[in-house]
Amino acid sequence: METPVYDFLKRYAEGDTLRAHMPGHKGAAPADVPAELYGLDITEIAGADSLFEADGIIAQSERNTAALYGSAAAAFSAGGSTLCIQAMLALMKQEGRRVIAVRNVHRAFLNAAALLDMEVTWLLPRYSGGILSGELSLAEAEAALAADSRPSCLYVTSPDYTGRTADIGALAELCHRYGARLLVDNAHGAHLAFFEKNIHPMALGADLCCDSAHKMLPALTGAAVLHTSREEYRCGLKQAMSLFGSTSPSYLILASLDLCNRYIAERIRDDIAAALPRLSELRSGLADRLLFAEGDPFHVTVRAADSGLCGTELAELLRRDGVECEYADDELVILLMSPFSRACHYGRLRTALESAVTGASRRSIPGRSIRVKLPRMACAIREAAFAPSEEIPVEESEGRICASVKVPCPPAVPIAVSGEIIDRDCIEIFREYGIKTVLVVKER
Repeated sequence: METPVYDFLKRYAEGDTLRAHMPGHKGAAPADVPAELYGLDITEIAGADSLFEADGIIAQSERNTAALYGSAAAAFSAGGSTLCIQAMLALMKQEGRRVIAVRNVHRAFLNAAALLDMEVTWLLPRYSGGILSGELSLAEAEAALAADSRPSCLYVTSPDYTGRTADIGALAELCHRYGARLLVDNAHGAHLAFFEKNIHPMALGADLCCDSAHKMLPALTGAAVLHTSREEYRCGLKQAMSLFGSTSPSYLILASLDLCNRYIAERIRDDIAAALPRLSELRSGLADRLLFAEGDPFHVTVRAADSGLCGTELAELLRRDGVECEYADDELVILLMSPFSRACHYGRLRTALESAVTGASRRSIPGRSIRVKLPRMACAIREAAFAPSEEIPVEESEGRICASVKVPCPPAVPIAVSGEIIDRDCIEIFREYGIKTVLVVKER
């Protein structure tokens, strides 16, 4: 697999060109750090192409990505899936589509809705084990699509933070039956195209989706890809992304996406085939002591509370053994592996888990009895997000309008959305996740 972006950067770094251009480090490290990184970091000089007007080496690498995934087009992002989500919603805004979204969205979606002044029709999943994971009812999705004759889109997060996947094929068929578009936040699923059975959203009928390459592939943080399966969106991807993206994207991030193409073409399928038995053995070897959530196998999600353990204690014991988890609360511990993880990593993780389970105190953790319902909307998301606000204790927030989203953890699942009235149920969930203050619209 060719790597045109990386090859250009390497040739340039190895040359003797006087860098009378940005960035200011001029290809040299200012401290005792790897100088090679600075040598590869450039701006849009001759031959380097330009991300949002790509017709050279970046465009060539994006075509390689599209071919690997079977997309009609793929567009690189140096601003993570956040930029991709903003672009997807901007395209829907341009088409005048109403947005139906499953509630377990990332904060990036909410911020994009505020920036684009979009009204959202929410679907509540059937949550399990808190608000991080839930199952979408196809009947409820169809009812929402059928409720309004306007052109629509359905926005789904799959896999979610715990690794649970939605039935993307069924949702795609449903959306297309109603003339709607299916948008998938596939940030945690860039590897799904390369299992023995391709289960990537592009293969299952989604119209647009984003992949955070840095989450599950060997790419630098901030590396992501926006995919489309529809030819009519090919030309619009870049324009929509340019509305929000920096005009100075990192070439190091772009090069890491370029190198991911080579990794995908040459190694990922073998790495996945080798990893799956190790992941299965990891789970089965601990099955008498730990319960695991179902979903993507690389998301090793321990149902700590259901196993009679405290997740935060388990995570601390793992940390003492040199294992840092992705996320932990009293109920769950999420350990993210990837196809790039080596065989020794699985052995080390199993040893650490066995030690942690042995050292953890057995206790009865009551399951969360969270009552999740949609708060009443008082004003538009954008109006509340841009209104003067104040931070107050959660206990004093009942009846106030949420200004900006407070989130319980990196998944950024909203408890109250900008413009919604905070009620007692919201307050109880805030407290459950240790959130002590909330931003509310200032009262006049």
